[in-house]
Amino acid sequence: MAPAPEPRIDDYIDVLPPWQQEICRTVRRLVHEADPEVEETIKRTRQPYFVLQGNVCALLATRDHVNVFLYDGGLAPDPQGIITGGHTNSTGRTVAVYEDRPLDEDALREIFRAIIADNRAGGWRTLTKRASLGE
Repeated sequence: MAPAPEPRIDDYIDVLPPWQQEICRTVRRLVHEADPEVEETIKRTRQPYFVLQGNVCALLATRDHVNVFLYDGGLAPDPQGIITGGHTNSTGRTVAVYEDRPLDEDALREIFRAIIADNRAGGWRTLTKRASLGE
């Protein structure tokens, strides 16, 4: 059975401009399509997070775009090149989604699936450590 939606995420989305609401709702749908067991929560007092055996992603609406923070330790493949920031970050990367620019839903869903698979395998920190040890 899929976890229940988090009403505080609805509250976060409902006050945004319509174009940002649409982006946030699309990302929310995609992360649940990637795995229906993903849970929703609020961290840092109001930021929407999606978790499954660790963080998968978070949302942050800014003045001119929505950031989708990917908690992948740089491990999730990005063959479509949709990741826009954090390429040298050791924790995660971002996809900045702007009002009039299409979001590659298939690519983002696949990134979510890769992050979730890594979380189920122990998380990106564990996988990175294992790789450095040659395991």
